[in-house]
Amino acid sequence: MKPDYSTVLYSLPGMLILVALESIELLREHRFGEGKKGMFASLFIGIIAIAIAATTKGVALLCYTWVYHFRFISMPADAWWAWAICFFADDFSYYWFHRCGHQVRFFWASHIVHHSPQTFTLTTAFRLPWTSHFTGNFLFWAWMPLAGISPSMIISMKAVSTVYQLWLHTEKINKLPKWFEAVFNTPSHHRVHHGTDIAHLDRNCGGTLIIWDRLFGTFCPEVYTPVYGLTENIDSNNPFVIEFSEWGKIIKDLRKARSPRDCINFIFNSPGWNNNGQCKTTKALRRQQSKY
Repeated sequence: MKPDYSTVLYSLPGMLILVALESIELLREHRFGEGKKGMFASLFIGIIAIAIAATTKGVALLCYTWVYHFRFISMPADAWWAWAICFFADDFSYYWFHRCGHQVRFFWASHIVHHSPQTFTLTTAFRLPWTSHFTGNFLFWAWMPLAGISPSMIISMKAVSTVYQLWLHTEKINKLPKWFEAVFNTPSHHRVHHGTDIAHLDRNCGGTLIIWDRLFGTFCPEVYTPVYGLTENIDSNNPFVIEFSEWGKIIKDLRKARSPRDCINFIFNSPGWNNNGQCKTTKALRRQQSKY
């Protein structure tokens, strides 16, 4: 079986149709908060990101194929149960990749792009980083070939997960039936994830499922409408500024480092870490809030 690189590309026309329909509805309601410049910036960023992903998937495939030679067992790609295992393994890997994307600045420098819109529409899903493939994000899935899951299955399941997550980025869908909200990631859960309120930071990191957040203590229900964006917003619609702003800040912070340890912390500690005693990490912000 060949890896399915084309799932996202084949789904792109349908995605753009959904974006157009939602945009028309928002214009009709006079709630098109992101504006034309923001929307076109998101679409431009997304199309470039998809093109980069299509050309770099080969690196991930080579990595998974090499690891697959050392597998403990083999799973048949034509068995339903193997695909079921692949589904849960992929979503588990995505959860930890996504959680690290919020809690490790090196990964956050890429992921910040996705959280930069200050509105929450389907175009938000197109705010994808150009640099994540070069920071080794695919390594979060590298354990799966050892478990006997073929590289082609991994690549294909990752594509399916990407397509699923488009519909999560909307305010047009309210809460779904309780059984669905209990198991799956939904627009309600993902609105919380994009919130800048202290209670919402680093919450609901699941991809298709929400069960990992419930198991590992990062779940937060939607109680009120979140404030979207970043704790310090990127006030630009220039795609290149959006994509590389945090990398520029890291370089700037490294110049303030007083020791090798500072350098490591500026790169790999939580976003907001500082060596001046005024940290603005999520933990620090929550501690400060609890004092009041």
